[in-house]
Amino acid sequence: MSVEAAHARQPQTVDLLVIGGGINGTAIARDAAGRGLSVVLCERDDLGGHTSSASTKLIHGGLRYLEHYDFKLVRHALMEREVLLRAAPHIIWPLRFVLPYEPQRRPKWLLRMGLFLYDHLGGRKMLPGTRSVRLDRGPLAGELKDHLQAGFEYSDCWVEDARLVVLNARDAVERGADVRTRTEVTALAPLPDDSGYVARMTGRDGVVTTLHCRGVVNAAGPWVDAVSRLVRPGQNSAQVRLVKGSHIVVPRHYEGDHNYIFQNDDGRIIFAIPYERDYTLIGTTDVPYQRGEGEVVASPEEVAYLCEAASEYFAKPVRTEDVVHTFSGVRPLYEDHSSDASEVTRDYVLDLQGSARAPVLTVYGGKITTSRRLAEHALARILTAFPQAGQAWTRDAALPGGDVPDADFERFRLQMTARHADLPPAYVARLCRRYGTRIDQVLAQGPGELIGDELSTAEIDYLVDREWARTAHDVLWRRTKSGLHCSDSHKARVAAHLDSRFPDQEKPRIHEMTAVS
Repeated sequence: MSVEAAHARQPQTVDLLVIGGGINGTAIARDAAGRGLSVVLCERDDLGGHTSSASTKLIHGGLRYLEHYDFKLVRHALMEREVLLRAAPHIIWPLRFVLPYEPQRRPKWLLRMGLFLYDHLGGRKMLPGTRSVRLDRGPLAGELKDHLQAGFEYSDCWVEDARLVVLNARDAVERGADVRTRTEVTALAPLPDDSGYVARMTGRDGVVTTLHCRGVVNAAGPWVDAVSRLVRPGQNSAQVRLVKGSHIVVPRHYEGDHNYIFQNDDGRIIFAIPYERDYTLIGTTDVPYQRGEGEVVASPEEVAYLCEAASEYFAKPVRTEDVVHTFSGVRPLYEDHSSDASEVTRDYVLDLQGSARAPVLTVYGGKITTSRRLAEHALARILTAFPQAGQAWTRDAALPGGDVPDADFERFRLQMTARHADLPPAYVARLCRRYGTRIDQVLAQGPGELIGDELSTAEIDYLVDREWARTAHDVLWRRTKSGLHCSDSHKARVAAHLDSRFPDQEKPRIHEMTAVS
């Protein structure tokens, strides 16, 4: 079923309206649709177009949160690591992180205790535990400065964050939801008989539609307060602290698949992660953000901070002139009045308003790692309004493309390489990572025209028909990261193909808090 067909069949009276197409909104829409509720999700831009595509791309417990005694958040996040790893082994996979020991920053006993808790708080089963490593011998030798000789290695996971958002939305649609991108909820008011709400939605084409819904979930991320004011005009409901996080990408800075976590003098940590085969990703910052500051980009000060912090550890300095790409996003954290932006809780808060018959649930904060659990918790809060809803179901359910036999991705890749021997093996491997077991759907009509070794017209058409892509930016920087590898001429061919699909398309607006490339 195409996205357009799902939209055409969707009734105008539904159980639940979800506002916001980031990770929290799409996870909630998926969970609700899977319980048998009729759901409409509205996102005014592209799915994952802001915060959810600008993360450090980790499924992790948050080792540093232990220092803030946030044991509940760490435990829940650690428990979710392996749930998500089983659900989507094509876009989520294990990583090993190296933590150098620096006695002047944190004592060795504290690191050992923290890593012991990290290993055991979440009931780890699939991932290997912590071990001590030498930094001056073997494969790690020479990568860090000479005085760094010992450290620890522990497990976490990688996630293709924007693809996780899209796969939640795709699953929601296949379970009956209606996902409307580039559609903004411009008005929302309670019905006089307390039976629900009437929403006015405006598309990019200016077409206005009206929807009646029994309940509303406000998962608008950085704009959550603005959506709340639609329901309660004039009420000052500011509950969000906006914190900008920026990342830099440099040419591959060291060999090997291991990742580094570095402790900074200011008490923060940064990660250095092998990225997109040829690069190293370094991040992130925690900078207070005020509305009206304009487009969200990595400032020169943030770029310098990340370069200097990484250079404190690497034998080869990271220079600002090495940076080939940056991206930034605004985290909508729950306002807990912490004085330091890096200490604001990353846990989520669910605020239930309205009535038992017509609930309005507002989502504050949250992490990609706990998005599935957040969705399950959100549905539990509003189920009194929906007695027909089924039971929780997402813990053991694969995401689209994630039903890789025995979760053995390497064996699956080899099988697909043999099946599609007419295509470059490297491209088949990338298709396997992006689409998992749905690779045959992508190539159902053949690969079409290859655009370099990164994309094909068949893949772009799949992203348009099944994954809501409309612009070159959607394809090159969110659904894939091909923008890092494509030449200017290849990018132009991608844009031209999309223009042929949407000749009259209005170019999308870029809101002030978008994640930019």
